[in-house]
Amino acid sequence: MGVGITMLLGLEAATLFMGFTYLRNRGFMLPAIPVLYASLVSFLVAIAAHPSINLPILLGKGTDGRFPIWSLIMFSPYLYFVRLFSALRRLRSGEAPYSEISEGLYVGGWPYSLDKLPPGNPAIIDSTCEFPRIMELSGHAYFCIPTWDTRSPQPAEIESAVKWACRKRAQKIPVFVHCAYGHGRSVAVMCALLVALGPAEDWKNAEKLIQERRPCIQMNALHSKALEEWSKHRLSSPAKNKKLV
Repeated sequence: MGVGITMLLGLEAATLFMGFTYLRNRGFMLPAIPVLYASLVSFLVAIAAHPSINLPILLGKGTDGRFPIWSLIMFSPYLYFVRLFSALRRLRSGEAPYSEISEGLYVGGWPYSLDKLPPGNPAIIDSTCEFPRIMELSGHAYFCIPTWDTRSPQPAEIESAVKWACRKRAQKIPVFVHCAYGHGRSVAVMCALLVALGPAEDWKNAEKLIQERRPCIQMNALHSKALEEWSKHRLSSPAKNKKLV
């Protein structure tokens, strides 16, 4: 999404509310109610996704990558909207579902089917808070750092994901890092992973390396800030980081 999720969903909430007002004024109160509800859900998510609040736990996505029933019901207007939006965007863009950045390291979009997954039974790092882990991926090693679209994982979350991925690579297991499209959240994690494993000297060089293989990436200021903070922490703990890799 080219604009921040708060702005996008704020506009959606306003549009839906105008639709509700129109239907109510025309006397169509029954169909107006779900439109009002969808507007309120969009507004709530827009607030929760604001960088000053940043509460992805709102959607209730579990550590296993699945959503509880209450979340699927309560936030259905948003959860199914993003899936439809994602399907239409992928169809229009024609982008590759994933790209191999270095040997055994892949970055890409949400694997909604097995054919969107890299080869080699990879371990999966999921950086989305809005997409579920499909049942077909139950046998894959999985690590989730739920993050809003157009936002960035926190430095501590990036560090946790890097440590987990390094352990998998030590076992010769491929690692696939994904977000919605493989443009931002997943790229931030991959930048840190490339630094930790050695193919890149710093996250900026890692970003260039990724862009050579996946030109569609779109990291923003939030991703850069998180990676800068992660890098400072890493440099301040050299002994700890030697053990990491």
